[in-house]
Amino acid sequence: MAASQPALGQSEPLWSQVLADLRHRLAANEFTDRFPGDAELVKHYGVSRHTVREAVRRLQSEGLLERRRGSGSFVNKKAIEQPLGALYSLYRSVEAAGAFQRSIVRHLEERRDDKAEAMLGCPGQPLVYLERLRLADDEPIALDCSWLPASLARPLLAVDFEHTALYEELAKRCDVQLTSGWERIRPVLAEPAQRALLRIDARQPVFAIERLAFAGPAPAEWRHGVVRGDRFTFVARWAERTLDTGFEQAHMGT
Repeated sequence: MAASQPALGQSEPLWSQVLADLRHRLAANEFTDRFPGDAELVKHYGVSRHTVREAVRRLQSEGLLERRRGSGSFVNKKAIEQPLGALYSLYRSVEAAGAFQRSIVRHLEERRDDKAEAMLGCPGQPLVYLERLRLADDEPIALDCSWLPASLARPLLAVDFEHTALYEELAKRCDVQLTSGWERIRPVLAEPAQRALLRIDARQPVFAIERLAFAGPAPAEWRHGVVRGDRFTFVARWAERTLDTGFEQAHMGT
């Protein structure tokens, strides 16, 4: 909180003046660690608790704050958009949202795994396993686990994945271009180990994401992991030419 108390005028309601000042401070990223409680705001602005609560209520209705029972109010950070129906890069999505993307590489090694080998159609063959904790502005947002056939991806074992995209490195170092695939998304409650890594509580939902990507006709990556439900939004876009057939296909189950 700033040391000096702002001067509030008489031309408009006090709650409106407090609201305007709080908006300005939010825009300046003043509350990066925490948003002050009612008692702190009352002391700072020299107004009643009712005035403070009205200003905070309006910030909540605008989607700028989230009030959690027993924990106070928290700043809602900009959601990271992920497109549906396209092969996207989480690295690029994070940076497009204006955040700095960084990864903590938990594992990068050659491994064997029966399920991953079956998903990739290469039973009995070694795989490259990459597990990353993904961060946006140093806040954990996702846990990614990628499996790739070692025959395609072994050069990736020499890559520093702290600040680079898997698909770009796959194209550059292995001459492998991903061309198609499918992705399954479902809401779940995170497991204890996942919650600890993502720094979330037991009631906070996450999205479980599974993806199988192809390079031509052959599977090239099987990915599974979780992303924080409070930081991601999934967006589907369509063109005019797809509207008629899209509705028909959706209702025919094709």
